[in-house]
Order: sequence, then C-alpha cells, then structure tokens
Amino acid sequence: MFAVIKTGGKQYKVQEGDTVDLELTGAEGEKNTVFDDVLAIGEGDSLTVGTPTVKGAKVAAEVIGEVKANKVIAFKYRRRKGYHRTVGHRQRHLRVKIGKISA
Repeated sequence: MFAVIKTGGKQYKVQEGDTVDLELTGAEGEKNTVFDDVLAIGEGDSLTVGTPTVKGAKVAAEVIGEVKANKVIAFKYRRRKGYHRTVGHRQRHLRVKIGKISA
C-alpha cells in the first residue's frame, strides 16, 4: 500500500516502513505526527485519487529527528576584477518513518 502526501509545499510518495526526509514543518519536538493531506492512495492495481484530498485518509509517522542535507556551494566570480566569493549552505530536514496508512 502506498500514499501520496503533501507537506511543506511538496508531494511525496510513501509506503509503510519508509524513511523520508521532509521540509521542516514545526513537528520537530513531537514523537509522532499525522499527515492529513493525502492526495492519493493505492494498493495493488487500485488507485484512489482525491479531489483534492482523499476524505478520511491519514498517514501516521514517527519523527526520528532533524538532519542536515549535503552542502551546496555557491561560487561567485567576476573575471579580470579580482572578485571571488564562496558561500556554503546546508538545508535542514525532518526525518520521519512512515507507520500506518489508513483510508
């Protein structure tokens, strides 16, 4: 069984037991969270698509913690001007383990 959930302005296809890195949503201090914005649920060949969400569908998840993504380097350079600048950034994500998917 799988579900397509919407959180943090993005959509994720999840299955039970998956570990997913999501955008920070304010659930960092909690142990468990529930996603109500389920856009689609599928099992085998059957697929239920919501308009815009599936009524009564929920995805329960366990919050593992906060992690950082790989560093992204931005390098600015102007030729013949002696100007160069390096800036790095590491985005923070919320790592969750998907539990039960209920329709």
